[in-house]
Amino acid sequence: RAIARRVASPYNPRPDVSKEIAMSFRLTPLSRLLCRSAILAAALSLSPPALALDKGTVAPAIELPSADGTFKLSQYQGKVVYVDFWASWCGPCRQSFPWMNAMQAKYRAQGLQVVGINLDAKPADASKFLAETPAQFTVAFDPKGTTPRLYAVKGMPTSFLVGRDGKIISEHTGFHDGQRAELEKTLQQALGAK
Repeated sequence: RAIARRVASPYNPRPDVSKEIAMSFRLTPLSRLLCRSAILAAALSLSPPALALDKGTVAPAIELPSADGTFKLSQYQGKVVYVDFWASWCGPCRQSFPWMNAMQAKYRAQGLQVVGINLDAKPADASKFLAETPAQFTVAFDPKGTTPRLYAVKGMPTSFLVGRDGKIISEHTGFHDGQRAELEKTLQQALGAK
């Protein structure tokens, strides 16, 4: 066996310390995965930023394939539209679907339209989710992820309430049962403002 000599140089003045430092930086598989994730996140943050959608901003146009043909946000002008971005892997999305079904049934006659925009790259993933957690509202599909960039979506699920005038009323990220009453109150206020 050859034994490497530790030789001091301008680039490595203390070879014994360098080896100790190198040994302390050995990464476990999990650490490597986390480092790669951090590098990917940093790289994505260098892409052009999406513009934030403030209250009162006109909602960006949406035209996507849906189970019923094509969904166009513009066709619901004059209605209050609850636009929900979701994916099959999202746990809180499973909790939000029964609530959105209930809101669609309860407020349809008052002009509410709930629309779920699925962001799964594989249609089979969305189909499986919908078979287990049926939607009683419009579902559109955006496997390329174009609309979440337009809407500056940062988490799942993220919903936007669009008023009868086509402007953003509110944005909400996440979902848990404790938020149901607050979200419904926001819907009621939007439906009451004609």
